[in-house]
Amino acid sequence: MNHVIRLTRGCDLKNEIINYCKNNNINAGVILSAVGSISHLHIRLAEAKEYIDRDESYEIVSITGTVSKEDVHIHISVSDNTGNTIGGHLKNGTIIDTTCELVIYELTDYIFTREFDEETGYDELAINKVN
Repeated sequence: MNHVIRLTRGCDLKNEIINYCKNNNINAGVILSAVGSISHLHIRLAEAKEYIDRDESYEIVSITGTVSKEDVHIHISVSDNTGNTIGGHLKNGTIIDTTCELVIYELTDYIFTREFDEETGYDELAINKVN
């Protein structure tokens, strides 16, 4: 099942995706496409040590991730007004500027949850097939 959403100026991108998944009872899904712009960027960089938290205009180049009503894991790439592109793990506080057109594909045969993984030290994706 496809879900198509248009987010508007001032929306918190991650919070809106989380709320949409909860409100639409999405047990498992993937982000297929997202385009738009943001006015504030908040991402975590590789190795989970550094963050970028900036009030600047960016174009959304891509968003990818797994989503469910329980949790989301989303990465975003954005480009600035010179074409330089940066990306990382999407955090709360990334704010839509003009719009974000988002397509989520719901995987109705699965349920995604998160479980602590002792090897990584993080809550990782647990994939459960529906009978």
